[in-house]
Amino acid sequence: MKIATFNINGIKARICALTDWLVEARPDVAVLQEIKAQDTAFPAEHFQDLGYHVETHGQKSFNGVALLSRLPLEDVTRGLPGDAADEQARFLTARVMGDRPVTVCGLYLPNGNPAPGPKYDYKLAWMARLETYLKTRLAEEEPLVVCGDYNIIPQAEDAARPDAWRADALFLPPSRAAWRRIVHLGLTDAFRARHPHMPPHPGPEHYSFWDYQAGAWNRNDGIRIDHLLLSPQAADLLQDCQIDSAIRGRDKPSDHVPVWIDLAA
Repeated sequence: MKIATFNINGIKARICALTDWLVEARPDVAVLQEIKAQDTAFPAEHFQDLGYHVETHGQKSFNGVALLSRLPLEDVTRGLPGDAADEQARFLTARVMGDRPVTVCGLYLPNGNPAPGPKYDYKLAWMARLETYLKTRLAEEEPLVVCGDYNIIPQAEDAARPDAWRADALFLPPSRAAWRRIVHLGLTDAFRARHPHMPPHPGPEHYSFWDYQAGAWNRNDGIRIDHLLLSPQAADLLQDCQIDSAIRGRDKPSDHVPVWIDLAA
């Protein structure tokens, strides 16, 4: 089962680029972030025509997540528990009914800038809610994939220029500490597991985001912030994890690229 995460930065602007990639890469499941559209405005029929079941959790102009699956989806749930007043569309989960069912949680974690401030407080509170939720899910001892744009640079080697991010919400010590608490629940960072040793000068295949500004793509000034975390039961099925970095160099790209895993499921 090939499961990919892809922050598309607007379904309206990126539908052609996304379609081209889906046809080429043929993921069984594509988890999308920043669709920036309400559920009724998402072009579900277009992706159904490509063979995908479609579930969305959107809002107008901002945020929004979606699941595209060639396999049937069950137990679809929208929203991260823990704050009934939170109306931001950032979390969507479903059970993918393959030969071995796999629960997939798609998330778009808050950016948190400027930090300090209310947006950073929201980021840390959201991560605390995610930690609480995952404790419960992991107790079920099932294959679980928690993937999306985490807006977290886990380690210095996950940035081409880590010093440039020291004061950013994506790399501040409390952000990375919250990330470690989540991972230490018993989750496996799929990319790190398959690529444990980063070279001294990583290529683009080690990053998942390049800013549109200052020629970041051409200079490979990237960061790795799109992650797939696996429960022990999913980690046992992991066969590969790669980043489709070449997508960033195409016409009208997102500033993110797809990251995918292959599970023996």
